[in-house]
Amino acid sequence: MSIRILPPCPSSPNCASTQATDEGHAIAPFRYRKSRAEAKEALKDIVRTMPRTRLVEEDESYLHYEFTSLLLRFVDDVEFLLDDENKTIHFRSASRTGYGDLGVNRKRMEEIRSLAGDKL
Repeated sequence: MSIRILPPCPSSPNCASTQATDEGHAIAPFRYRKSRAEAKEALKDIVRTMPRTRLVEEDESYLHYEFTSLLLRFVDDVEFLLDDENKTIHFRSASRTGYGDLGVNRKRMEEIRSLAGDKL
């Protein structure tokens, strides 16, 4: 099975990724203790509570969501990769258009981290 990696962040500041190495884009991954399938279902339950989200792709270790902003209907892509070997959820949250995002992508991922708590 090929190991999937997340696309790199663009040079613009409107992206946060656990696989980025630069300070402006890097963010810590989530850890999980449950089985990968249980952690993925828990993650889906958390994201389902968030407004204006749509699951666009899923496989056993990957989730891709679209988050749409309320006012200007901007779409952000949020991807999750579950690494069962290390019990780690890598993710990338990035705006499709524009340059700045006022920290929205990073804040969203920290919100998911706090909602996840010990559910993973």
